[in-house]
Amino acid sequence: MSRSGRSFVFEERKMRRTIHPAWRGIGCIFMVLIPILAYAAAVTLVRENLKQRWVELPSEMLGFFSLPSLGRVYYADIAVALGLLFIIFALFTVAYALVYRLVGPSYYGPTDALPPPKRKRR
Repeated sequence: MSRSGRSFVFEERKMRRTIHPAWRGIGCIFMVLIPILAYAAAVTLVRENLKQRWVELPSEMLGFFSLPSLGRVYYADIAVALGLLFIIFALFTVAYALVYRLVGPSYYGPTDALPPPKRKRR
């Protein structure tokens, strides 16, 4: 047999990358819940802004269209809801990253050696 040939073949371990079903359910709930919360908060903020005059809105943002189930939907509601949706999603992402870092698996796997030693440079 040649020098580069293999005399035996390693069985490749297939690591299953499956998600626990509970996380799928939580993700599905968040996909529905976060936009609803963002829109409800946007409607509240825009209505209070119209009363209190915290921020002056351009007249184009006060245009609306009607939906049978929601009634008048202002363009400002949609714009603020999209901004809040982004902010809420970013907060959940940061919170998940922090929790995963605290309770997640180790950085080094079971086949890794100790962390590489720090070398002093001359």
